[in-house]
Amino acid sequence: MANFYTENPELRYHLNNPMMHRICELKERGYEDKDKYDYAPQDFADAMDSYDKVLEITGEITGEIIAPNAEGVDAEGPHCADGRVTYASGTTQNLDAMVKAGLNGMTMPRRYGGLNFPITPYTMCAEIVAAADAGFSNIWSLQDCIETLYEFGNEDQHSRFIPRICAGETMSMDLTEPDAGSDLQSVMLKATYDEENKCWRLNGVKRFITNGDAHLHLVLARSEEGTKDGRGLSMFIYDKNDGGVDVRRIENKLGIHGSPTCELVYKNAKAELCGDRKLGLIKYVMALMNGARLGIAAQSVGVSEIAYREALSYAKDRCQFGKAIINFPAVGEILSTMKAKLDASRSLLYATSRFVDMYKIYEDIAKERTLTPEERAEMKYYSKLADACTPMAKGMSSEFCNQNAYDCIQIHGGSGFMKDYACERVYRDARITSIYEGTTQLQVVAAIRHVTTGTYANFIKELDAVEYAESLKPLQAKLQAMTAVYEAAVAKVADAKDTSYTDFHARRMVEMAGHIVMGYLLLTDANRNEEFAKSARNYVRFGEAEVTRHADFINKFDVASQSDYSYAE
Repeated sequence: MANFYTENPELRYHLNNPMMHRICELKERGYEDKDKYDYAPQDFADAMDSYDKVLEITGEITGEIIAPNAEGVDAEGPHCADGRVTYASGTTQNLDAMVKAGLNGMTMPRRYGGLNFPITPYTMCAEIVAAADAGFSNIWSLQDCIETLYEFGNEDQHSRFIPRICAGETMSMDLTEPDAGSDLQSVMLKATYDEENKCWRLNGVKRFITNGDAHLHLVLARSEEGTKDGRGLSMFIYDKNDGGVDVRRIENKLGIHGSPTCELVYKNAKAELCGDRKLGLIKYVMALMNGARLGIAAQSVGVSEIAYREALSYAKDRCQFGKAIINFPAVGEILSTMKAKLDASRSLLYATSRFVDMYKIYEDIAKERTLTPEERAEMKYYSKLADACTPMAKGMSSEFCNQNAYDCIQIHGGSGFMKDYACERVYRDARITSIYEGTTQLQVVAAIRHVTTGTYANFIKELDAVEYAESLKPLQAKLQAMTAVYEAAVAKVADAKDTSYTDFHARRMVEMAGHIVMGYLLLTDANRNEEFAKSARNYVRFGEAEVTRHADFINKFDVASQSDYSYAE
């Protein structure tokens, strides 16, 4: 039987990270639920066993149901009629299997019907689902929107909505509009308060809404009349059961065909406020987007995984000139680099998810009691790391995902261009990962301040302070040299004291930091498990060349040369 978890030992390795002991202890509040719920863990070992078993169940469903359905779902896609969406038949089967297995609402408290899992094992489930079908992962993983409702909604909203998601209902986040893509400050969907019925009414159009006919929607809308910026926006909850929203059409997309991307028309739709007025974009959407970006990083790693596996399998089977093509050095190099990018992406993904777990759990605990100064300091530390690593994980992993999908087709040759092989679908599905939830350029915008303020530099120093095995010291020395090159390039850009000049080089500096951080994380993995040593060596070689390339460009560039790249009118 195919199992996307047990067949991937790297996942079990990342699950058993030393940080998980502290994460579990905090998440379970010292395992206080053990006498209240028969499925609550008794201790750390019991909790880890629960995560492992759920991951194994997810792996079985993806291997036996979701992956076999993927081709049919891609061909059929969802349908729209009379303002409603009907999923492809395979998607319905997938959802039914996940719901019956109790795989919804994983991170929610048990009192609402959830499993009270940390974000890390949930993120692993998201990666596994994406490896089976990236389009379906959008539908299933959007349940994560409930994290935002849990964080900012009131207790009445928690009790009414969270159990529904845990029972298997779906969610969407309705942000983008025809004239407001990445510029969410320009959102104009109008929210007006209905005094007679004591509710809010929403009117307008939303576009590019993933799973747009979901049961529950988190909606960004303009509640403050006369405003034109983010200060006039609030977050609302729309319940499909109340009616008032029709699907005008499903977008005809390049890939992720199973995921309905919808244009929605709000016509006096009843809604309720989530949190406080005017904080919709400033606070709530930022939290929502960070969660979504971690989700896309997981999706990217899942697609990278399947691209690598498809390429490896084909290279072993395909014979040319009397031998399997995997024996040719050029093919071996491509495969080894694909694996290194995959392993580096996964290391960053789960480091980030653990940072998110730590600060999110502390934020939740702070609602119950006053944190100690030590706890508050720890929360602040992990919050900063999560804020720095989330855009890096989304940006780097999605770009590597696209590169691995490209190389998968390249290894297949002419066959890869045909619909006879899965790599063609994987290639199409991969393309969106570096676009939605903020393009790579926007991830750079979010990450660059962590270059200029030294967050990445400090994190690199912490990673360098680890005591590595003697056999890994040469790789550490390379990473130290790369760090010196990076810091010199950052200093050169800073010396110009020109914001526009910094923006011009931002992507190069963020990528340099990313290569070094990911190299060190892989080095840490190799320090714990020698199985990662090959990927660590290959990734550091790759990263070294990339850092050198970016630094060379910066060092030979001056402010005046920037005008050669300007199209400003």
